[in-house]
Amino acid sequence: MINSLIQAILLGGYYALVACGLAFMFQVMRIINLAHGSLAILSAYIVWEITDLLGLSPFISVLMVLPIMAIIGLILQRIILERAAKGGELLPVLTTFGLAIVIDNLLFQQFGANTRSLSPYLGDLSWESYEIMGLWIGKLPIIVLLTAVVVIGGLDLVLRFTPLGRQIRATAFDPDTAGLVGIDARKVAGISAAIAMMTVAISGTALGLRGTFDAYAGGPQLLFAFEATIIGGASSLWGVFIGGIILAMAQSLGALIHPQGFLLGGHFVFLVFLFARIYLGNHALLFKHWLSKCFAKGGVL
Repeated sequence: MINSLIQAILLGGYYALVACGLAFMFQVMRIINLAHGSLAILSAYIVWEITDLLGLSPFISVLMVLPIMAIIGLILQRIILERAAKGGELLPVLTTFGLAIVIDNLLFQQFGANTRSLSPYLGDLSWESYEIMGLWIGKLPIIVLLTAVVVIGGLDLVLRFTPLGRQIRATAFDPDTAGLVGIDARKVAGISAAIAMMTVAISGTALGLRGTFDAYAGGPQLLFAFEATIIGGASSLWGVFIGGIILAMAQSLGALIHPQGFLLGGHFVFLVFLFARIYLGNHALLFKHWLSKCFAKGGVL
């Protein structure tokens, strides 16, 4: 049981890493990027290509891919997302859904249906473990978990204590008012998209290091990211981190109950949190409406 708990925490670190870019983009631009998983797989393929062609370590290859994905994020923001956002809340969802389909099919056309993995390029690290009190804990999952902590912690520090972070938070809260005080909302949105895509590159590499991927593996990654975001709350990056761990724990508990309960356990907890947020959100709106009526009538609480 303890071993299952530890493995769930390590898996939750990966889910949090996948989800942080999705949550970050929603926080800043209020866009649900349905191409998030496909972009992660795209970055995994790019890292695999560089690693295979140049004979580099995947950890070095991902550093080369980070600026590439940042440029892709900036281009997507300027050409697609910015224009789609002007068409209402539904158009960005449809646009990113179509983008995901395009990316998946282009990857399939280029690489076929065969799976790829970055673990063969790691040597012994792909299977080495630490023995702690009779428990064997893989070194690679620990690296992924620590990477998630560093990425989320770094983003949180940037948002809280840097001028760029203050501009991002102001733009996310009210882009029109931010423009009145001299903040270039369009520039900030582009930078935010670039940052989000760099986290996508890291998460795609983590997937390739932990297991295998193929051209159509983006859908499950998007689902895990979305569930972790809903469970933890999109308004907090650390909440997303906790959400990823809760999701992984639910999946592990489901697997202990039934051999086919791994995914079902996660889906069940996701639905519980989803309906709880909808229920509490509706009651909060009713309470605010009641307060406004009381004050409007001069009522006393």
